[in-house]
Amino acid sequence: MVYVRLEQDWTDPQGNQHQAGAMVDVDAGTLAQLQADGIVGETEWVGPSGGGGGTDWVGPSDGGTDWVGPSGDPSGSGSGT
Repeated sequence: MVYVRLEQDWTDPQGNQHQAGAMVDVDAGTLAQLQADGIVGETEWVGPSGGGGGTDWVGPSDGGTDWVGPSGDPSGSGSGT
């Protein structure tokens, strides 16, 4: 399964309607058909924030430096305090 953003409104094979901009989970065959019909575009995923700007995603904080882990402890001690 592939998670994609719709460029246009789409009704799935079960009759469920999805509006443009919605994120849907589809199989590879359905994805190929949606691409052929121009319903989804091909874009590179830039992280959960969806932000682009030409930079790599650096973690949940997007702080502009390498992400140091969930604790945010740059010393590497892992204590987070």
